[in-house]
Amino acid sequence: MATSFHFEHVLDFTPGQADEILRTIPAEPGVFALCGARKEDAPYLTQTADLRRRMRRLLDPPESQSKRLNLREKVARIEYCVTGSTFESSLVLYQATAAQFGYTEARRRLKLHTPYFLRMTIENAFPRVYSTNKLSKRGLSQMYGPFPSRLAAERYCDAVLDLFKLRRCYEDLAPYPDHPGCVYGEMKKCIEPCKQACTPEEYAAESAAVKKFFDTRGESMIISIGLEREEASSAMQFEKAAALHAQWQKVKSTQALADWIVRPIPKLKAIIVQTAGEQQREAGLEHKEEAALFLLDGGCIVGPERLSTLGVRAVREQTSVGSSLFAQPLMLQAVPLEGESTASNSPEHRAEHVLSLLEKRTQPSSDLALLSDHLSLLRRWYYRPEKQRNGEIFFPNDDGVWPIRKILRGAARLVLGDPKPMAETQRDASKEAAKDIKTKILHEGRPDVERTVPVVHRKP
Repeated sequence: MATSFHFEHVLDFTPGQADEILRTIPAEPGVFALCGARKEDAPYLTQTADLRRRMRRLLDPPESQSKRLNLREKVARIEYCVTGSTFESSLVLYQATAAQFGYTEARRRLKLHTPYFLRMTIENAFPRVYSTNKLSKRGLSQMYGPFPSRLAAERYCDAVLDLFKLRRCYEDLAPYPDHPGCVYGEMKKCIEPCKQACTPEEYAAESAAVKKFFDTRGESMIISIGLEREEASSAMQFEKAAALHAQWQKVKSTQALADWIVRPIPKLKAIIVQTAGEQQREAGLEHKEEAALFLLDGGCIVGPERLSTLGVRAVREQTSVGSSLFAQPLMLQAVPLEGESTASNSPEHRAEHVLSLLEKRTQPSSDLALLSDHLSLLRRWYYRPEKQRNGEIFFPNDDGVWPIRKILRGAARLVLGDPKPMAETQRDASKEAAKDIKTKILHEGRPDVERTVPVVHRKP
């Protein structure tokens, strides 16, 4: 069932007043729909980086002998909304398409495909791990991802299983002593539960270790191996320490195959910070520098909510010793917004309020198709090349608390831009200039002026 979605701006269109109407449309990114006079006519729905320019291409008088699409005589109404980022445009376009055509058609038009995950069959007597893009309500808590592709998921799965001896076969095991086994058992990469070479308790312990590796993204194994390596090195057991170090490096390389976002679907929780679109404000109101915040909760995306960056100043002060204490946006004196009480006007309180608004909007979704679409939009944005991915993402701390100051700094970087370094103080050149002045004065026969040359004394 399609969601209820409405565009922020609706304009009646007539070809005779096209130039006046298009002049009122902002030249900013957004999503728009060109609707016909009849309700049964399907609207032209798309996103663009410049609303005015794109609509002019479609609604200006057609050029002679031009093959370009022109809808000037077929459009009766223009609906649009301004967005601040490609991420927001994709989400709005999905919602608008689903409201107009339904979820199935929205998936087809936007080419949304469920990302690949690693599924661990804990409910099985002999659990195994495999890659899949089929979501199920029973297995959501044991699905780790999303991954950018099936190849990336399988590469990470094989690397993790090389660290353990969990089975990789696909059959429903019915262990008996004369079972033929498989090649992984012959290579000693499986403890062979099919041949009853291990007890059910031993296999359960091995599967629990694999699950712990996935849950902690390998940190549990890295810490334990590191402690053993330090103990062996302290006891002068250098061969054992070298073997543990090689194993530690193997675990680190395995950990690097999965991005930080890879975790169970119910624990996919993060704040996505994007630039906010310029809004048409009433006369007399000052422009507020704001960022758009989205909440990823359990794989579903909620938002945006606007976060003001007033009171946060981005500077990068470079000292002589290369200190980076001021290399991030700073919190200045609290600036109250219009209609805001002075008791809660600090940037931290504003961020906490915005996060609470986002969390109130979250609702547990039982629709696996909707969850799949949101995960596909997330994967499409997150796994872009770093230079093409606009915005930042922040995960909660281990105790579940949001990193408020990190989120504020990320919002300030998007709104105010990257801090620019101050000019370095060229102390060596200053010393040489002072030395030249001193030499010149002495050669001119005025030694009494020597005392006027400043001398810098440094503490030992």
